[in-house]
Amino acid sequence: MSNNGATIQAREGTIQMQERAITRRQFHTTTVSSAALLGASGLSSNPNATASEPGNSPRGKAEACILLWLGGGMCHIDTFDPKSVGDPTANKTGSAYSSIETAIHDARVCQHLSRTAPLLDKGVLLRSLNHPLKVDHADSANFMKTGRLTSGTVVYPSLGSLISHERGARGDDVPPYIVMGTPNLTRGPGFLGSRFGYLYLTDVSSGPTGLRAAADVNASRMERRLELLNLLRSGARKRAAREPTTQEYDAAIDGARILMNGPFAKVFSLEDESDQTRLRYGSPFGQRCLMARRLVESGVRFVEAAYDLNFKNGTGWDTHRQGQKNQHLLIEDFDQSLSVLIEDLERRGLLDTTLVVVATEFGRPAEFDGQGGRGHQSKAFSGALFGGGLRTGQVIGATDELGAEIVDHPVSIPDFHATILATLGIDSGKELYDDDRPIPITDHGKPLQELFS
Repeated sequence: MSNNGATIQAREGTIQMQERAITRRQFHTTTVSSAALLGASGLSSNPNATASEPGNSPRGKAEACILLWLGGGMCHIDTFDPKSVGDPTANKTGSAYSSIETAIHDARVCQHLSRTAPLLDKGVLLRSLNHPLKVDHADSANFMKTGRLTSGTVVYPSLGSLISHERGARGDDVPPYIVMGTPNLTRGPGFLGSRFGYLYLTDVSSGPTGLRAAADVNASRMERRLELLNLLRSGARKRAAREPTTQEYDAAIDGARILMNGPFAKVFSLEDESDQTRLRYGSPFGQRCLMARRLVESGVRFVEAAYDLNFKNGTGWDTHRQGQKNQHLLIEDFDQSLSVLIEDLERRGLLDTTLVVVATEFGRPAEFDGQGGRGHQSKAFSGALFGGGLRTGQVIGATDELGAEIVDHPVSIPDFHATILATLGIDSGKELYDDDRPIPITDHGKPLQELFS
C-alpha cells in the first residue's frame, strides 16, 4: 500500500469514534427541512462557469441513487478509457490491458470489463472528469463527495447528505442515507446537521450495530435502560428544550427505536436471498451491491457502497508499485458486481428510477513508476452513470492518446454533482441559505443537458 493509502486509512480510523457518535443521531428524517443550511462556496473549482438559473435545470425521474465508490483512484486508461497497450515491465507508457467492444458504437473498454461492456447501452461513460486539486487522497475524496473546495472552517455536506436534505427517505420509517464503508467526514452532513447524516455498515452480514441490542441485553434489561433514558431526556427538555441539538437528539432516539423494532431491520438479512443470487454477486464488494439493491427497494434514497482497500489485491484502486500487478483481479471483481447489479435492477423494474454512479477521487497517468505501478492524476479521469431515466448509450468527453489531457467536453466535479442532482429531480440552480445568505446548491455546476430527454 502507498503512503497515501496508509494515511487515508489512518485518518478514517482516528475519526471513527467521533463519527460514530454522530451517526447514531442520524436515523430519522422523512421530510425536507424548510430552512436549509449550506455554507458559502469559497474558492470556485470552475471560476469561469456560471450556475444554472433557478428553475431552468432539467429534472430527471430517478427516485434513488447508488454510489459505487472506488476509493484509491481508479486508473481510467486501464478501465473505461483504454489507450494503446504499454508494458509496466519495460516501462512503456500506455494501458495495461487490451480493449474490447461495447454496446456503445465505437466505444471500447478494458478487456477485464467483459460483463459490463455489453450493458453500456444502459449507461453513460464520462471520460473527461477533472478537478484542480493536487493529487492527495483525502482532499480529492472530499472534493468528489462534496463538490466543493475546502474553504476556511466550513465543513460542506456530502452529496448523499444534500440529496437526503432535499428529498428525504422514499419510505416510511427508513433512513434516507446509508453508507457501507468506514465512516468519515467526507461522507457527512457538514453544517446541514446530523439529521442529514448517514447510517453506516462495515459488515453487511450483521447490519448496522446501532440498530440491535448487545447479546447480553434482554428485554427486561432494555426496558430498564429506556426508563432511565426517558428520565434523562425529560431533564434535558426542561433545561434546553429549544436547543437544536436537544431536538435532534430527541428525534434521533425516537427514530432509532422505530428502526430497531420495525420491518426495516429485516432488510439486512442477506440470507433471505437465494444462494444463487448471492453467488452471482460474488465478493464482499458484490455483497455490498446486493445490499444496496435491497436498501433501495426498502425506500432508502441514497446508498454508498465503497470498495475497500483490502477487498482483492491488498491496495484496492491505489495501484502504486505492486498494486498494479494484480489490478486485473480487482477490475474483474468490480465488473462482476457492477454488471449483476445493473441486470438485477433492470429485472426488478428499478433501473429506470435508480441512478447508479461509479466514482473515484482521480485517475492515473499512462507512465509507470519504477516498480511497475502508477502515480496520481486529476486533470483527466473517468466515471460512469447507469439507469436513472437518463439518455444512456453515450460517451461524454474525450482524452488524448495517453489519457493525460482532455480534448473534448470537460466535465467539472460541480457539473458532475449538478447532473446527479438533476437526475434525482432536484433543481441544480436552486439557492439554499446559510442563515440569511443565499448559497447555490452546487459550486456553479451545470447538468449535462444531453443526458436528459
